[in-house]
Amino acid sequence: MAKRALEIAAAGSHNLLMSGPPGSGKTMLAKGFPSILPDLTLDEALEITKIHNISGLLKDNAIMCERPFRSPHHTISKTALVGGGRIPKPGEVSLAHLGVLFLDELPEFQKSALEVLRQPIEDQEVCIARVNASLTFPASFTLITSMNPCACGYLTDPSHECICTPQQIKNYQGKISGPLMDRLDIFVEVPPTTYDELQCKPKGDSSHIIKKRVDAAREIQNKRYAGLDIYYNAQLTPKLMEIFCLLGNPEQKLMEKVYAKMNLSARGYHRILKLSRTIADLDNSENINVSHLSEAIQYRGMLKSH
Repeated sequence: MAKRALEIAAAGSHNLLMSGPPGSGKTMLAKGFPSILPDLTLDEALEITKIHNISGLLKDNAIMCERPFRSPHHTISKTALVGGGRIPKPGEVSLAHLGVLFLDELPEFQKSALEVLRQPIEDQEVCIARVNASLTFPASFTLITSMNPCACGYLTDPSHECICTPQQIKNYQGKISGPLMDRLDIFVEVPPTTYDELQCKPKGDSSHIIKKRVDAAREIQNKRYAGLDIYYNAQLTPKLMEIFCLLGNPEQKLMEKVYAKMNLSARGYHRILKLSRTIADLDNSENINVSHLSEAIQYRGMLKSH
């Protein structure tokens, strides 16, 4: 299920949160995520190279050939995360441009650092104002995050007893604000792996096979949004959703029920539509069907219940 969620995230550039006990494989899955992303185009490679060049991270006029994967430590300051300083420099969100920003152990990050992420996630750029000038750095990245379900980590692990009180669990999960949670599209639980599963369970599709499906879904999006200055489903605006995320009668009825039951915000509603559009693209379906919506709602439902 986690691999499926990552495939959807790659296909539409959706933000994702993985929750599970220590050792369940969250970090390993995140590190494997770049291997299923589409290859860089020449324009993208040059754009990434420029950002890394002005940050002093490249030597001998090298060109970036792979999508960046940035994984800052949770002690990072908000300036290092979004950029700034006396002489403004790009932060981690810009260094992850057209790639992946992975935040491991999300609740351990400073709350002030997490809150400044909200604007770059929404606008896909960072504006830094100084007395002499205002600078804008691009920040169009896929956000992959992970967390333990509680402070001790074992709330959802049947083989370990959780020692946290209900209040401690609430406080730990409450470190991530509602507005930031609202900007995540997919929430998936990663269960612990048993010895038997490690030895016997089929490994599923390889990254190579998953990447082919992601590439096919991205190709559909490239053709659909040609000339619109957007490239994947996560960039859809509410106005464009009226054109490209049309729902039939059964789908509208389902969303009407879900909107009330899950107490969704307008942003949450739009994110479900974008997610279901990506699932439909992976299914090579022109229309969003009830099954596509149901899967998108399932990922969002976990987010709401957490």
